[in-house]
Amino acid sequence: MAKRQFSQADKTSLKNFMPYLGHYRGAILGAFVSGILGGGSSVIVTYEVGRAVNQIKGTHDVDFAHLFPILGLLLLLYVINVVTVWAINLFVNQVGYFAVRDLRNDAFQHLNSLPVQFFDEHSEGDLLSRFTSDLDFVSDAIVQIFNTLFSGMMIVALSFVFMLFLSPILTIVVACATVLMYIVTMAVARGSQFYFSKQQKILGQISGFVTEYVGQQKTVKAFTEEKHEEHSFSKLNNNYYTWGQKATFVSALSNPTTRFVDHLGYLSIGVVGGLMILGGYPGISVGLISSFILYSSQFTTPFQNLSAVTQQIQTALAGLTRIFQVVEATPEPSDADKQQLLTAPKEIDFDHVYFAYEPDEPLIENLNLAVHNGESVAIVGETGAGKTTLVNLLMRFYDVNSGAIQVDGNDIRSYTRDSYRRQFGMVLQDTWIFKGTVRENLTFGNPDATDAQIKAAIHDAQLDHFIASLPNGLDTVIGGNATSISSGQMQLLTIARVMLMNPPILILDEATSELDTLTEADIQHALDILMKGKTSFVIAHRLATIQNADTILVMAHGHIVEMGNHQELLAKKGAYYDLYNAQFKGKKI
Repeated sequence: MAKRQFSQADKTSLKNFMPYLGHYRGAILGAFVSGILGGGSSVIVTYEVGRAVNQIKGTHDVDFAHLFPILGLLLLLYVINVVTVWAINLFVNQVGYFAVRDLRNDAFQHLNSLPVQFFDEHSEGDLLSRFTSDLDFVSDAIVQIFNTLFSGMMIVALSFVFMLFLSPILTIVVACATVLMYIVTMAVARGSQFYFSKQQKILGQISGFVTEYVGQQKTVKAFTEEKHEEHSFSKLNNNYYTWGQKATFVSALSNPTTRFVDHLGYLSIGVVGGLMILGGYPGISVGLISSFILYSSQFTTPFQNLSAVTQQIQTALAGLTRIFQVVEATPEPSDADKQQLLTAPKEIDFDHVYFAYEPDEPLIENLNLAVHNGESVAIVGETGAGKTTLVNLLMRFYDVNSGAIQVDGNDIRSYTRDSYRRQFGMVLQDTWIFKGTVRENLTFGNPDATDAQIKAAIHDAQLDHFIASLPNGLDTVIGGNATSISSGQMQLLTIARVMLMNPPILILDEATSELDTLTEADIQHALDILMKGKTSFVIAHRLATIQNADTILVMAHGHIVEMGNHQELLAKKGAYYDLYNAQFKGKKI
């Protein structure tokens, strides 16, 4: 059952990939024409070799008058063959790599249209392997297959015509051997496809594991969990080896079995041809049998080559299926018919909101909240209380299951996502700095920012000294393997990025979490200035950073259990009071 499912997935992926190949009909046509010329020259070479053999009639009995012209023609044909092989390689490389380039571009563009849920369900490493190694396997396989198709199959077609012309009986012998070889090749391919698909899936898991491990090296070392991680990796690696060994074992049967069948074909030609000469069949000669043995090799070699790259083809099919799982993933619903949100919202309302990531695990239940323009709302609570989920719903990373979130009385789902999200600026606990200049990172959300605006944001974010210390100032390349910066500096840069956007609504998720105490005081002052006059949602674990908030929401199990300002909540001596004492008086909850 599993094999049939994978086979259907492969057929669907191949069908979907065909339009990408169709974009390069010119290159395919060029390879086709080159294949005809090259195949024709190879077939004629084989025929002329037989004629040359017939000119050698015995010891000291060679017809040089006819042999030398044949040798000259052979030289010309070999030159034509070399040129056409080069042309085929040129064309098929264009088709293979350009088609995969287009698919990679489309997959990445589609990736941007997918909901956040898709990224929550797939690891970074797994997605990375789909865009890199999986597609590399596809392009390499295309080159191999097209080379075999145009260099080999043209020879197959033309040599078959020549063989029929020279001897139908010997042609039947060659055809029988080829059919047997095809059956063997297909049986091996079907047997190995399931294993290669499993192997490719585990390769994505390994890529994800390594990506996460490298990114969390400090944590692993701090907890001295190297051995545990080694054990986890070894388990994945051994699993990859197990499936890979099975796939390789099955596919490795292809080449020796097809060669065995091929050699049986040679033997059959020799035996049948020899009996035909002894039986006095007209037109059968030693030279013709020599040509037929060469024709048999030309006829079966493309099938041998195809079987030799069976493993590569199977891996490519698995990779093609994996990348189309991304391309065919359901995107966010189109909102082209929705209205644009062009004015800053004055009021945000959560109206009887219910939400769950899993249907049987409710998280947010009957949430009601009204936030007015310019108010700062802090959200606190233990891990799993629903704080981040509230922000996910507010940003429309997820939509509510029931109820509604409204801005100025209108459901946020009535606006386009882009126009709605442009009203927000986010500073997350997990910072993101891409490889580029400091200026490019700062202006990521506002590419039209002026130098004066950039300078003001740098000053407010307390980045003046840091920028001045860089070798090329704002034009210094950071991120990736470029100039390294501290986690605190990364956080400051992301804060300055939001300052440049100057959005009407702010979302701060532990925005000062990576800063030391002195820097935290400076940046908190800058954030206070930034938040003035803006609606702000602040997720915080350190209560010292939110004491000036207009409203503090204390969440537990998806519900707002307390609401008020800092002094009001302390006076209630409830959940907030317990959280506050836990941090400032050492009380354990």
